[in-house]
Amino acid sequence: MNDPLSGTPWSDAATVGGFAQSPPNQTLMDVADVRRAGGGRRLLDIGCGAGRNAVPLVLQGWTVAGTDLSLGMLRAAQQRLTIEAPGRRLGLALAPMEHLPIAGSSMDFIVAHGIWNLARTTAQFRAAVHEAARVARPGASLFVFTFSRATLPDSDRPLAGERYVFTRFSGGPQVFLTIEELVAELREAGFSQDPSIPLVEHNRRSPGTVYVGGSPVFIEGAFSYSGKDDG
Repeated sequence: MNDPLSGTPWSDAATVGGFAQSPPNQTLMDVADVRRAGGGRRLLDIGCGAGRNAVPLVLQGWTVAGTDLSLGMLRAAQQRLTIEAPGRRLGLALAPMEHLPIAGSSMDFIVAHGIWNLARTTAQFRAAVHEAARVARPGASLFVFTFSRATLPDSDRPLAGERYVFTRFSGGPQVFLTIEELVAELREAGFSQDPSIPLVEHNRRSPGTVYVGGSPVFIEGAFSYSGKDDG
């Protein structure tokens, strides 16, 4: 099987190895644990990488499907499963965020952890959001962890013809959103903010400071799917 990301950092052995050692997002684990207790069964981890969240979610009792565009990451996820959850199953598929090999209205919980910010265009980001909506069952939960616009100086402008795509952080195009923009885009696709889980920004810097290295600012929060309102 060919690796679509061969020759990029996402399939570099050192990068994959680093992600393979990453711990799960504890807020996600807490939210998923509550949802699982409420009867959730099927979960999709979009951009699952080396399984940092997918494998612990399997151990929580979820039936997990994970997608990623890096073959090396998927192999690392399978290896992590073998080590940390022997005998358990994790469905893995090589697929982009905007074309998920998942049946419509089939998922109780969707995870978009550090994946939508990798969209290279606003159109790709929006297509990915609508794919998540397509596979969500009514009432499904969505957990989001994505780059915040607060990472970048206010004076920065998106690439020509784009709304959310900037290149300052990595040199390549990536999506950065304000909380208000994220909420609006998700609302348009049929997701509403879960009031029990506050939307927060991690790594937020003092007013007037500018990103010069280290981690970006991340938005983290949970949403629920009720369907798109065409009225």
